[in-house]
Amino acid sequence: MPFVSIRISGTASKDQKAGIVADVTSSLVARLGKNPAAVQIVIEEVSTENYGAGGLLIADRDAKPVTQEDAHAESSQ
Repeated sequence: MPFVSIRISGTASKDQKAGIVADVTSSLVARLGKNPAAVQIVIEEVSTENYGAGGLLIADRDAKPVTQEDAHAESSQ
């Protein structure tokens, strides 16, 4: 019985999550021959205030206005 755990930052609508569940289930059926009734999927929404990367909370990183200098620095990496 496949058990899939998915974490996403922020939130998704019910329709978006239903689509993810359908897509992942379909993939396990097609690629591994699993019974769709046996596929279990949990989607966990992680608040951007509880998730960090590169030394910053995602909420703070996303809130920072992007300047032309920032955009140029990221494109040259």
